[in-house]
Amino acid sequence: MTALRLILVLVPACLLAACGSKPSASPPTPAKAEAVAHESDLLRLNLTREAQARLGITTVRVGTSSAAVTRATSGEIVVPAGVGGVPTNSVSNLQQLGIQQVAADGEVARTRAQLGLARIALDRAAALVREEAGSVRARDEAAAALAAAKAAANAASAQRRLLGPAIRSLSNQPALWVRVPVFGSDLGAVERGRAAMIRPLGDTGPARAARSVQAPPSANAVAGTVDLYFELDNRDRAYRVGQRVSATLPIAGGMTDGLSVPTSAIVRDIYGGEWVYAKTAPGVFIRQRIEVASTQGDRAILSRGLTPGAEIVTAGAAELFGTEFGVAH
Repeated sequence: MTALRLILVLVPACLLAACGSKPSASPPTPAKAEAVAHESDLLRLNLTREAQARLGITTVRVGTSSAAVTRATSGEIVVPAGVGGVPTNSVSNLQQLGIQQVAADGEVARTRAQLGLARIALDRAAALVREEAGSVRARDEAAAALAAAKAAANAASAQRRLLGPAIRSLSNQPALWVRVPVFGSDLGAVERGRAAMIRPLGDTGPARAARSVQAPPSANAVAGTVDLYFELDNRDRAYRVGQRVSATLPIAGGMTDGLSVPTSAIVRDIYGGEWVYAKTAPGVFIRQRIEVASTQGDRAILSRGLTPGAEIVTAGAAELFGTEFGVAH
């Protein structure tokens, strides 16, 4: 029986070998996981001493500091309430205000023209009465028409004054307001007694303080936001009505502690990501991602991204960024 079993196994194998058939290949796997290098391994820069000197690289050690708790958001430059015709939502309100002002200017011109005609008619009727060539009734009717024209002209002038100065001169105001929408759930955290810091969108220069002011209440029920208003000094005409700005609001809660870096060390990519260049070895620089929690003056407090004592680039960070991506500076 053992010999018979061996024959039964060997015969099919010999037949397959004689026919030249091969065993079928295994099917490809539907998914395959491959390890990718860490982003720090892809962003390492090796510079000679000459290259560092040419780029003006200087470094500083990361230390700890404290700063006031703030919240960054956006706002819009609007007209102060005392000027008249406050546009509290968007530039479309400026267009509506401009249309109303044009219509009011036309109404003022029309009523003044009618006032002049009514005055001429009264003078003529009075002259005819003096020469006994006209009726007293016609003179009285002309006097009544003059009074009605004068009332209409006064009403048109008052309505025009309510619409404020012309749109073209709104940005020439010595002080403008900033409308900052804040979520209703965050409204209680904003410290109203302190000034907000305002700067144009995308501008990393020094911010301008704007004090909190009382304004007619406004809100957006769809977005769930409430509008806060701040008065901004604009005697240098740096801001214009309708301009979008960056606003840093003071948050109640005192001070926050964290790692502190100079703002000159921070570079930002096209997606808004914040980075610094850390020196990990002589001539070796690595771009590391950070997250800024607060900014005060020329220092930024980090919420994550570095360790105490790390050495980062201050002067020359933008040049390293250009070197990494091939952008000239």
